[in-house]
Amino acid sequence: MPSPFPGMNPYLESRHWSSLHSQLIAEIARQLAPKLRPKYLVFSEERLVVETLDAEEFSRMATIPDVSIVSQSSSEDATSASVSVPPLRMSTIMPERVPHVSIEIRDREHRELVTAIEVLSPTNKRGEGRKEYLARRDRILMTTAHLVEIDLLRAGQRVPMDRPLPSTPYFVFLGRAELRPLCEVWPIALDSPLPPIPIPLLPGDADVALDLQLALTTINDLLGYDLAVDYTRPPEIPLDAEQEAWANERLRLVGLRK
Repeated sequence: MPSPFPGMNPYLESRHWSSLHSQLIAEIARQLAPKLRPKYLVFSEERLVVETLDAEEFSRMATIPDVSIVSQSSSEDATSASVSVPPLRMSTIMPERVPHVSIEIRDREHRELVTAIEVLSPTNKRGEGRKEYLARRDRILMTTAHLVEIDLLRAGQRVPMDRPLPSTPYFVFLGRAELRPLCEVWPIALDSPLPPIPIPLLPGDADVALDLQLALTTINDLLGYDLAVDYTRPPEIPLDAEQEAWANERLRLVGLRK
């Protein structure tokens, strides 16, 4: 079943994101690679990012109880030499290694990085993962490589800009090396398709087009996210009142809500 939303599906922003992220990266690479032959190579790069969830996220995502009660020995069983039995066992918040995949376009002759494409994940937008991502981002911005950042998540912090961004749920940012510090920005409304965006290359070569909506639609249709999503309930990441009213009406129009 096709997605009920014309652009990004807000129901895919939480528990389904890991699958969506990896498949979207792969589909973007498949779309771009034929357009870039033979001068450029398209690589997917995976790295591990250490993340520590905050207490609220941990308790929502943990698969073991937060607290368990342990029975304590009676005074008859205890001796003066016995150790104290802990009355509680509680889960501590542990750092986690989270895989993150991005796309690198390199020139075939010298293998130099030409354009980096990042599809932001929750890890990139909060805590220690955000610090790691911003450090990586800074390294790219100090080179001659272009940087494309695709932010299809409403939660978390946006990439740093010199003034407030529009209040839209999704964004694409394009930092062309020759225009820095200026950045091209596509604000994307919930009721709008994802835009086709230019992917810049080496000087003298024309941009190639990336059809983001086609990439998202392709993986949605192939993988059948409609079978995994319960559209009778609100999305896990809440919408604001205006967005929720629009989404509810949209779901009613396509027969997924009464």
